[in-house]
Amino acid sequence: MTNVIVLGAGMAGVSIALQLQKRGWSVALVDRTEPGLETSYGNAGIIQSEAVEPYAMPRDIATLLSIAIGTSNAVHYRPLTLPQHLNALLRYWWNSAPARYRGISAAYATIIAQATAEHAPLIAAAGVEHLVRREGFRVLHRSQTAMDRAVRNAERVNKEYGVTFKALSPAEFAAAEPSLVNTGAGAIHWLAPWTVSNPGALTGAYGQLFQRLGGTFVHGDADTLERTASGGWRVTTGNGPIEAEHAVVALGPWSPMLLARFGYFYPMVRKRGYHRHYRAQGTLNLPIMDDANSYVIAPMEKGLRITTGAELTGNEALPMPVQLRRAEEAAGTILKLGAPVENRPWAGVRPCMPDMLPVIGAAPKHEGLWLHFGHGHQGFTLGPATARMLAELMTGEKPYVEAAPFRPGRYA
Repeated sequence: MTNVIVLGAGMAGVSIALQLQKRGWSVALVDRTEPGLETSYGNAGIIQSEAVEPYAMPRDIATLLSIAIGTSNAVHYRPLTLPQHLNALLRYWWNSAPARYRGISAAYATIIAQATAEHAPLIAAAGVEHLVRREGFRVLHRSQTAMDRAVRNAERVNKEYGVTFKALSPAEFAAAEPSLVNTGAGAIHWLAPWTVSNPGALTGAYGQLFQRLGGTFVHGDADTLERTASGGWRVTTGNGPIEAEHAVVALGPWSPMLLARFGYFYPMVRKRGYHRHYRAQGTLNLPIMDDANSYVIAPMEKGLRITTGAELTGNEALPMPVQLRRAEEAAGTILKLGAPVENRPWAGVRPCMPDMLPVIGAAPKHEGLWLHFGHGHQGFTLGPATARMLAELMTGEKPYVEAAPFRPGRYA
């Protein structure tokens, strides 16, 4: 029986733990907190099967200017911390050029296409069907110009990738969401995505499934990872040291810092995001993305969760939820938003690679070391899909989708 240590119990970590367990491996899942309490907890709760193209860096002058002067709510930055992001941002800009972006999107679409299919058996086995709705989500467009542009883009995505949608008039949108007081110029209803009322609980349920099936979960410090004299891997945990033949680094935004100790440099755009829950006067049936104001408001078990865009800041910088405050104001113009549920917002980091593709596969210079991180805004969506790919690579199977675009060595 092959032994493996999986570092990180977010969606990426629990998913690869389950995939290897399914193949008969003995797996120890290690994290400092319980499964699903870090980045996997704080997202908008959408398994975005429609997101066949990753988030590219804007290249038009108007959008870049709005970010630079601080009027855009999609990106907020702290000027003093920009130098630490500069290398990764320049690479991100280079990869967002149209020709390169088309190739990146073609690779990205192959894994997004598998997202719901790979979540489905885990949802069933974990017994959490009550957390999941399979009715899609909607994108609000406030001006007719924006709505017309969105329809054209949806028609293109449908033609190129087969993604299904319905364009809703303001009246149709109002009928679908009676609590809205403003439906703008209408909405795009993406039909295929699934939505989750408690993303942290879903990830936690996957972790509990792993343990019920005989897997070992222990609290430990990933920074203690080291090679053993026999060429394996060792990590210190609350139950003492654990050794294994293989180790998987699935630490999301913390992965590059650990891997730097082993001589790997992975430039990452670390985007901080915020969320908070609110009481509402009325109900919301499905999540709504407000395109003009760059936030998502979604019905969750704890209330209506507003999730923000990206903040570029220092790793240890104190929270500055400017985008959340703007999102609150914008959300208040489309529905009656009540008081916050929590005393303070949640903040977490999204690990985005400069080429917008996750890092999946064998570490180039260390036998038995495997990497599974860098999913950007879509770790919750993609964790099970890329975990299957990695498990197939680790067991010598032919990957069910082409793995070459995601290979770790592309940053060597």
